[in-house]
Order: sequence, then structure tokens, then C-alpha cells
Amino acid sequence: MACQIVWFKRDLRWQDHAALAQAAARGPVRCIYIVEPGYWQLKDTALQHFEFIRESLQALNLHLQSMGGCVEIHTGDAIDVFERLRQETPFTEIHSHEETGNAWTYARDIQVQAWCQTHRIQWHEYPQFGVVRRLKNRNQWQAAWEQHMQAPQVQPLDIHFARQENDLPFSMHAPAHLKHDPPHRQRGGRPLAMAVLRSFLKARSLGYRGGISSPLSAPDACSRLSAYLAYGCISMREVVQMTRAYIEALPPQATRHRAGLQAFMSRLYWHCHFIQKLESEPEIEWQNMHRGYDGLREESFNEAFFEALKNAKTGWPMVDASVVMLRETGWLNFRMRAMLVSVAAYPLWLHWQPVGEWLATQFLDYEPGIHWSQLQMQSGTTGINTTRVYNPIKQAQDHDPQGLFVRRWLPAMRNVPDSWLFEPWKMPDNVRQATGTDASSVIQIHTPLVDLSSATRTAKERLHALRKNDKVRAGKKAVIDKHASRKTFATRRTSAKSQAATSQMGFDF
Repeated sequence: MACQIVWFKRDLRWQDHAALAQAAARGPVRCIYIVEPGYWQLKDTALQHFEFIRESLQALNLHLQSMGGCVEIHTGDAIDVFERLRQETPFTEIHSHEETGNAWTYARDIQVQAWCQTHRIQWHEYPQFGVVRRLKNRNQWQAAWEQHMQAPQVQPLDIHFARQENDLPFSMHAPAHLKHDPPHRQRGGRPLAMAVLRSFLKARSLGYRGGISSPLSAPDACSRLSAYLAYGCISMREVVQMTRAYIEALPPQATRHRAGLQAFMSRLYWHCHFIQKLESEPEIEWQNMHRGYDGLREESFNEAFFEALKNAKTGWPMVDASVVMLRETGWLNFRMRAMLVSVAAYPLWLHWQPVGEWLATQFLDYEPGIHWSQLQMQSGTTGINTTRVYNPIKQAQDHDPQGLFVRRWLPAMRNVPDSWLFEPWKMPDNVRQATGTDASSVIQIHTPLVDLSSATRTAKERLHALRKNDKVRAGKKAVIDKHASRKTFATRRTSAKSQAATSQMGFDF
């Protein structure tokens, strides 16, 4: 009987895994993961991504060993690996999930498909999220999403492994050039994903509504499932079905708990909505969604401003504290992510692509479809979204009024009085002396790069002037037809204003 290859990519689980179930039903299985050197040379990869994948594969390997198999780790170009496997154990089918990745994985998949056709090998791909490949009309998407989420989960009843390598040690070493593995990031693996999901459904979701905006409460109030979904340690369908079941089991008086879980459910929908944009138009990773915005910021990129942003030296404490938290943990709540992009795009006037490449390395939960869609939306280059500009001083006053977040992540700010905490550059010399704050340190670290008010005003004027251009206005309809949401399932109690706010929360899990 012919061998079946199960190619694991960003689907590192065994439950509700269509590729594994279908392959097991057809015959003996070899489970493989390929460490592709070309991929790990990309600007949007980091050591934390590799280590999270390695941890997730270790958990997967332990489970497969308990069933008599293993996950084989191969290193090299995907086509070269498949050719070696074909020479070792002839196979006629490959099973994997449908990956909506970056441009590199998209091109790689095209090459693999051509190789399969040459060698008469069938490559079966199965949906990972509620994302539709070759979607012809966006009006059809919502029904397809719901159909996928309601379908029964798949589980192979029995797996016959083509090779018995239980004694083969698991070996997966990171390329030496990879950098950045935050000391306090989440660890990978399906068991941890399930523990995080259960703790959220049972207790932490009580604080979801009202708790996800502040960087103080968000680490606990958010589900913290984003990285586990990004690497497929748990399926979106599992999360949706478990959440809906939990909502149905709540007693009538549990109104706060129910409201939190319902808000979370809405964001799961938006998660797939944004990934569908990249699936339908891969070019939004490197070019403006609305081509009428080409040249808006590209030619005036200020490298010094970009370096200051990356090194937490913009001068706005809330921005710099967010950069440090992200650097140390690999995670940041959505509002602070949006604020970072807003500050980069408007007062600092930085083009979204280099900023996006840097942020991709910082986010443990980097999901290309959400990432690039959100970068463009927050930067104003989609041509269809309301301009969203986040004032970092107001964000600090609203979400960190006592300065706990800023002082935690910026030690130099710990002696600054509350009244000057969010605008320390205005602090008089006598106040600095009285508090024992080193004046030169404060000036060096906390003097803003630009005047926030005037720089933001100039940026908005430039953007809005372009939006009035007849050609730009004419191109808006095509973007709406291809990418705009047709969401209609919001509850009747949800206001139009709150629905609009929800649509911004692509990251917020």
C-alpha cells in the first residue's frame, strides 16, 4: 500500500487535523516537518518563532510516539526533501493544510505543486481557518465561515505509521543567525494551548469586555490564544465550538461572563476576515491595498525615527513602554499595537512595510494575513477604512492613569512625578532636582522626536488631500468589492458604533 506524507507547517496539533485524518484513512503515514533555510532568512522571521515551533513539534512528537510513530524533522528545500523521501519510500500523495503565509511560502507552494504534477503526486490541502481559497465573491464568505465552524471536528481513529522511529531522538536546531527570543514569551505546544483556552473560558473571560484595552489588564483579560492559533496548536473550529458550548451552558444570571465570551466570538470571526484579505490578494504584503496611495510615504522614510522607535526612544512614554514590553514578552494587546503603528504612520510618517517587517519579528503570534491587513488599515492605505490616529499621551491617560505600566517597563521614569509622567520633557529643572531625576537622562530618553500635535495634523492633511483625488476616490469601490466585510450576524443589542470598534480588533484574542 502506498505511503501517505503528512506535511506539517503551521498546523502543529493532532486533534481536528484534516490532513492527518484523511491520510490515515488512506494508508500508512509518514509525518514530516521541514526546516527550510530560505524561509528563516526572511526579514519577518525571528528566533522566538523557531523556538515556539520547536516546542510545539516536541509536544506533537510525544503524542505521535504514544501512538507508535513520530514526526520526522527534515532540513532543506522542500522539493529536495520530497525528492529524497520519494527515493526512500515511494509515495503518491501529500496531505497538508492550506497555508495563507507570506510571499515566500506562496511561491514555495507553487513550486511544490509543479513538482507534484511532474511526478504524478496528488497534493491534498485542507482549510485551516474559515478562509476560502479562490473565493470568487466576498458575499459568499460569511456563510462559508459558518459552515466550516459548524462542521464536526475530525480525528483519526487509528494511524498506521510507515516508519517505526520511536527511538530516533527529536532533533531540531535553530539557524545560528536567528536573533530575538524574548525571555518572557509564551511557550509552544498543544497541551499549553488547551490549558490557556480552558482558563479563559472558565474565568479570565469575565474581564474580557473592558479589560482588553489597557496594557495592565489585557495580559490576563485577553484569551492569549493568538500564538497557538497562528501555529495551529489548536484549531479555530475547536475554539469556536468550545466557546459556543460554554456560552450555552452558562446560567441566565451570568450576564458579564456571557458578554465577554460573545465579544470574543466576534473577534474570532474578524481573525479569519483579515486573513481572507491576504488569501485573496497576496500582494498586500508588499504593495498598498489601494494603489492610489503609492508614493505616500515611501520616498520620505526617516531612518533615524525608525531606529528610535525600535529602540524605545520616541520620547512618548506609553509608546516606549509598549516597545519594551513587546521586546521582553513577544506580546502586546491590540490597542497598544495599533498605537505603535499609528505613531509610526502619522507623526513619524514611516511607510508601513519596514515597520511591519520589524513588528513581525517582535510579535510571537505573527500571522501574515492579519499582520499586513492591519498594518495597512492603521496606516490609512486601504482606502476604505476610517483614519484611526492614536494619541499616545491620551492613551496613557486613559489606560495607564497611575503610570504603573510606564514605570514597570521604563525604569528611568520611576522617579518622575505623576503630573509629568506622560510628558516628562515639560518637567521644570527644579522638579527634576527635587525628585533626584537625572536631567540629562530624561532629556536624552524622553524628548519627543517631533511635536505630536503639528506632525499629526500635517500627516492627516496629506492623507486626506490624497483621498479627495478623483482617481483615488474612483479606485475605492474595487477595494470594497474585494475586501470589505459583509458581516451581518452581530446581535441586535450591538450598536453600530461598537460594531465598528469590533472590526478593528483583528489581533485581540
